[in-house]
Amino acid sequence: MAFEIGIGPNNRKSVYFDATVADGVACFSIYNHMLIPAHFGNPQAEYDSLMNGVTMWDVAAQRQVEVSGPDAARLIQYLTTRDISKTKTGQGRYVPICNHQGQLINDPVLLKLAADRYWLSIADSDIELWASAIAAERNWDVQVFEPDVSPLAIQGPLAKELVADLFGDWVQELTYFGFKQTELQGIPLVLARSGWSKQGGYELYLQDGTRGVELWNIVKAKGSAYGIRPGAPNDLERIESGLVSYGADGRLQANPCNPFEISLGKLVDFDKADDFAGKAALQKIKTDGAKRRRVGFVISGAPVPACQNSLDVQTASGNTVGTLSEFVFSYRFSKNIGVGMIAMDIGNDATDLVIQLNGETRQISVEPLPFSF
Repeated sequence: MAFEIGIGPNNRKSVYFDATVADGVACFSIYNHMLIPAHFGNPQAEYDSLMNGVTMWDVAAQRQVEVSGPDAARLIQYLTTRDISKTKTGQGRYVPICNHQGQLINDPVLLKLAADRYWLSIADSDIELWASAIAAERNWDVQVFEPDVSPLAIQGPLAKELVADLFGDWVQELTYFGFKQTELQGIPLVLARSGWSKQGGYELYLQDGTRGVELWNIVKAKGSAYGIRPGAPNDLERIESGLVSYGADGRLQANPCNPFEISLGKLVDFDKADDFAGKAALQKIKTDGAKRRRVGFVISGAPVPACQNSLDVQTASGNTVGTLSEFVFSYRFSKNIGVGMIAMDIGNDATDLVIQLNGETRQISVEPLPFSF
């Protein structure tokens, strides 16, 4: 079945859009109401570059929500389940955000730019609206808005060498999620040691949307000596590594989940002095015990097609006991693998689990994350 998805003004283009088109982007997806590259025509080669070399990604759709003003820290403390009171300027944190029912609504990276200024580098949901509503309802003195910031990711084992070549050896001193305000050939940006992979890398938070193509081409030119190639956030590597993907692994509007189900329970800090959204609900969930847990799956049979929908995980007798959120064929492991949720009473040794994939019954087994065979 062949079809097209129309591109219109309701879905924004990133500041790197023209550069990605010039470099042969073959497929886009939508993230935070913005086009984001999905691949450049050779997903296996792009995976190989991420695992063994270096790759560059347009992740401008990873939008920023700026929180600034006298009550900025107060709002951030209320938004997230984590205690950020001891976070220093120049430090980042992975900060789950829940609604009042304790359901995960985003899992951004927080960047503390100053005592009264923060960025939330968000996953795929409208956190600006949530944060603005809470600030207004509580009459806090704070501004919540989307700044002119567009991240560009450099990921892979050679990323550190390339970024040091671009900026200097000081980049190697950044701790994970650490960042620094800097510039590259006069282009203002924040350089952070971060990125949505387990292969290491950096994110360049461009602060001038008129210079996206220029920044892309500078990185591309310097990266040519390292064999850099354009790519995109890689679902295969993230599944192999067990990284959480808000929206794929769970979303408020479809398959809602809480931090205890999705392996983020350790990031719920009930001891912090400040109240936070969802605290009472999360305390009850912890006391009662989570009903599901996040696991890996191995799927039998021939290589699976591209994943378009989540699938029910059932027992052989037809009882639904879990959800296969996303799946893929792993070149590295020569297996079909996926991630999802399973009922707490289903053990890792369960042998009677199945899914229905394109009208075919396939056996599925539980594996711990990250995958290691």
